[in-house]
Amino acid sequence: MDPATRIEELRRQIRHHEDRYYIDSTPEISDAEFDELMHELQRLERDHPDLVTLDSPTQRVGGRTAEGFASVRHAEPMLSLDNAYNDAELRAFDERLRRGLGDVEDAIPYVAELKIDGLGIALQYRNGRLVRAATRGDGTTGEDVTANVRTIKDIPNTLKGAPQGTLEIRGEIYLPRKEFERTNKEREDAGEPRFANPRNAASGAIRQIDPE
Repeated sequence: MDPATRIEELRRQIRHHEDRYYIDSTPEISDAEFDELMHELQRLERDHPDLVTLDSPTQRVGGRTAEGFASVRHAEPMLSLDNAYNDAELRAFDERLRRGLGDVEDAIPYVAELKIDGLGIALQYRNGRLVRAATRGDGTTGEDVTANVRTIKDIPNTLKGAPQGTLEIRGEIYLPRKEFERTNKEREDAGEPRFANPRNAASGAIRQIDPE
C-alpha cells in the first residue's frame, strides 16, 4: 500500500475510534492499540511531510464535542499527555527535556504517580462561585456540562477564601471501582448494557442530557 493510501486509511480508523471513545464512550480497541495507529500515522507523516493536512488527527488533540451540549471555548488549550511504553521512549523524553532546559547535564529529579483515567474537566470559578464546567473536547472547544458537574458532591459550588476574579481548576472526573461495579449492576438489573470500564462510565455519566 502506498504511503498516501495508508495515511488516509489510518486517519479514517483513528477518527472512527475517537468518536467511539470520546463521543459514544464505547471504545472498540485498547488505548495501546489506538496509540499504535497514531504512532504509525505520525511516522508516515514525518517521512512524507507533503502529505500532512490541517485536518489530520495528528494536528489536534483527540476528541470532539457531543451533540446536546453548548460548545465553549477554553481560555487556554487543554492539551493531552503523551505516552511512553518502553525505556527508549522514556530516555528520549529525558533528552528532549534536557535540551529544552538548555542542555542540562546533571540528574533531573522526576516524580511518578499512578494515572487516574477519567474525563478531563475544566472548572471555572468567578469570585469563588462555580460558573462553568467544560470537558476537554478537541482541546480548544469543549462541552458545557455545568449542570451535570453540579451533581458531584466532591466539587464545591463555592470556594472559601477564593481570590476575586476568574480561577480555573483542571483535573479528571473519575469513577471509583466500587461505584463502577454498583453502576454496572444497576444497568444489568435495568436491562441496559454494561460499561466497558470506569473511564467510559464516568464519561457517559457526565454526558447525560438529563442531570438527574
